[in-house]
Amino acid sequence: MSKTWPVRDAKARFSELLERSLVEGPQIVTKRGVATAVLVPIDEWRRLQTRARPDLKRVLLAPQARADSLTPPRPQHRHRRSPSLK
Repeated sequence: MSKTWPVRDAKARFSELLERSLVEGPQIVTKRGVATAVLVPIDEWRRLQTRARPDLKRVLLAPQARADSLTPPRPQHRHRRSPSLK
């Protein structure tokens, strides 16, 4: 179960915040009552990072087309004006 920590409590009791994230799972830190950050165990963070960015093999073997993630965006080029003929 996630617990919410005001930033001042998170700073003052960081060791407890860290331990709870390891035992209970993600811990949410709020700033002025607004959820701002989450402390998660490193293994969970790595798992989430891996899921967020599939490797090239998974992209190529995926049933749906994903070519847009493989092609870098092309810059917009201005067209040159052709010189006027006299």
